[in-house]
Amino acid sequence: MFSTYLNKRKYRQMSVLVNKDSKIIVQGFTGSEGTFHASQMIEYGVDFKNEYLVGGVTPGKGGQEHLEKPVFNTVAEAVEKVGANTSIIFVPPAFAADAIMEAADAGIKVIICITEGIPVADMITASNYIKNKECRLIGPNCPGVITPGVAKVGIMPGFVFKQGKVGIVSKSGTLTYEAADQVVKQGLGITTAIGIGGDPIIGTTTKEAVELLINDPETEAVVMIGEIGGQLEADAAKWYKESGSKKPVIGFIAGETAPAGRTMGHAGAIVGGSDDTAQAKKKIMSECGIHVVDSPAKIGAKVAEVLG
Repeated sequence: MFSTYLNKRKYRQMSVLVNKDSKIIVQGFTGSEGTFHASQMIEYGVDFKNEYLVGGVTPGKGGQEHLEKPVFNTVAEAVEKVGANTSIIFVPPAFAADAIMEAADAGIKVIICITEGIPVADMITASNYIKNKECRLIGPNCPGVITPGVAKVGIMPGFVFKQGKVGIVSKSGTLTYEAADQVVKQGLGITTAIGIGGDPIIGTTTKEAVELLINDPETEAVVMIGEIGGQLEADAAKWYKESGSKKPVIGFIAGETAPAGRTMGHAGAIVGGSDDTAQAKKKIMSECGIHVVDSPAKIGAKVAEVLG
């Protein structure tokens, strides 16, 4: 079914954030996490003959090679020498905010921060610092971004994602993979999946990520996966209603059975009031025209249903 669908449609597969023009570096390249996931990213590109990973940064190790890619001392050097425009950060929490600001200073356009446990005060500083920079931050504490068949910039299992026409925005890494698997099995596939991260302070909100996909001509439907706590999903739903878009959005909120007032998993999943509960969010989303499912197991079927 999936191959039949692809044969009917020729994909430009530009999509959002990560595309065929991305030149990606890894900050924290030679560390254990950076090495492992950079290897996976390189391997993912081999199948598509796409060498989108152009190098990495580890201060003090500039001039060396790692995984057959050049190592630079600074992000600015990587931008100058290999034209890097996208960065993925595997820097320890104490230094990750500095890595974000360094990437923004160097002119990196898309900064994807995987690091978990960055101090909130550090993220406040970094968030304020990059506001006037021409860049977009995804994360921190996120699985990254993938445009199937083009580039995997993160820690997600690439084999789950196949090219298609459905975009995914999710706070949860695991549910991103689950939703992608269901959509692919329905024969629809993915344009771009964006894991926005579960921390209280993140670079790109649910609303901003949904807006990117709604405005992407390759994306014909959007899956929005949220969780208890905060206003991100409600803000996205209200924007969607106001936009007047006819592009369908399928929504799911995790944490419906969580005890009231309990912090669950992600640092951002703190229920602060009646509007932060799963039930309240689902009600707002439904009222704004989003197709809400009560179980993650129903996401793929609902996408197939609304796309007809």
